[in-house]
Amino acid sequence: MPENKTKETEASVRDFIDQVESAQKRLDSHVLIEILKEISGFEPKMWGPSIIGFGSYHYKYQSGHEGDAPLIGFSPRKNAISLYFSCDVNGEHPELLAKLGKFKTGKGCLYVNKLSDVDIEILKALAKDSIKITLEKYP
Repeated sequence: MPENKTKETEASVRDFIDQVESAQKRLDSHVLIEILKEISGFEPKMWGPSIIGFGSYHYKYQSGHEGDAPLIGFSPRKNAISLYFSCDVNGEHPELLAKLGKFKTGKGCLYVNKLSDVDIEILKALAKDSIKITLEKYP
């Protein structure tokens, strides 16, 4: 089995955010850190070179592949802020997503250009549910 590239590191979250090109994404990153820290109860840690994660869980797939991943996290990428949720945001939360605002989805990710595009309270609800689902699936 190949080794996971995305692992928790000792790199500085603050240094990473300081290097983000967009001033808006830097500001949004600081807001997200406070929100996700409060919701998860964990301090932010770097996972790989570009993901800010909170907490962790161990997964094991039927294929035998296993590893650790952040319980919840985000990355201020060039095109959008990627919010990493461990639940299927495409199918499990239609009522919340309908109220969220402007976003795109991927498998297990929400992409937002800036936090002002979304309803923060709905984002918090999605984050809380994501943590709950992950902890139920991987106790």
